[in-house]
Amino acid sequence: MNPPRVIAIDGTSASGKSTNAKLVAKALNYVYVDTGAMYRTLAWHCLKRKVDIHDAKAVAGACRSWKTSLVCVEGQVRLLVDGYHPALEIRTDETSAAVPHVAAVPQVRAWMKKTQRACIQFGNLVMEGRDIGSNVFPETDFKFYLDAALEERSKRRAAEGIHENLAARDQRDSQRAVAPLMIPLGATVINNSRLTSAETSKLILESIQAKPGIAP
Repeated sequence: MNPPRVIAIDGTSASGKSTNAKLVAKALNYVYVDTGAMYRTLAWHCLKRKVDIHDAKAVAGACRSWKTSLVCVEGQVRLLVDGYHPALEIRTDETSAAVPHVAAVPQVRAWMKKTQRACIQFGNLVMEGRDIGSNVFPETDFKFYLDAALEERSKRRAAEGIHENLAARDQRDSQRAVAPLMIPLGATVINNSRLTSAETSKLILESIQAKPGIAP
C-alpha cells in the first residue's frame, strides 16, 4: 500500500495559494490543509489569553500548553482549541497583525511542523503555506511555488478589503531565522500575474498528472 501523497503549494502573500490549493484538492479528491490558519489560531489563542505576542518565551509557553486536536471536516483539516474551531476569529485584523510575531518563534515553528506532518493521518493532502516544500514535507515529489507581481498581489488584497504592506511581509518572512519563505528545491515555479485561478490550477494539475504512476 502506497503512503499518502502530499502536494505542497508555497508562495508569497496573495499569490493564490489558498484558492488554487482548494481547486487542486477538489479536482483530485484530496484533503486540503491551510497551514496559515494554524498559525492564525495560535495568534488568536495568545491574544485571547493576554499573552504578550512580542515575548517569544511567553508565546512558546502558550504553544506548549494549549489543548488542541486535528479533525477533518468536509475534506478540510481543522485545528481545534479545546474542541472549538475559531473560523471567524482568526480572520480579524487584530489576529492578522499578530501572526508574524507568533510565526517567527522557533518553538512555534517546530510545533507546527510536527502537527502539520500529522495531517497525513487523513490521507492524500494538498497543503498550502510558506515552508511546506522546504521544511514540512521536503521529501514530497510534488512542490509548487506561486508568485505574482507585487502590484497584482496588492490589487488582489485590496479587492478583498485588505490593505497590507506585502513587500514588507515578504521581506520579513524571507528573512526569518527559522524556515524562511523560499523556493523549495525542485519546486515548479508559477508566476500567475496574468493567469486566472482556473488557469493556474490547471497548470498544477497537468504537472502532477505528468508524473509517472499518476492517473489523469
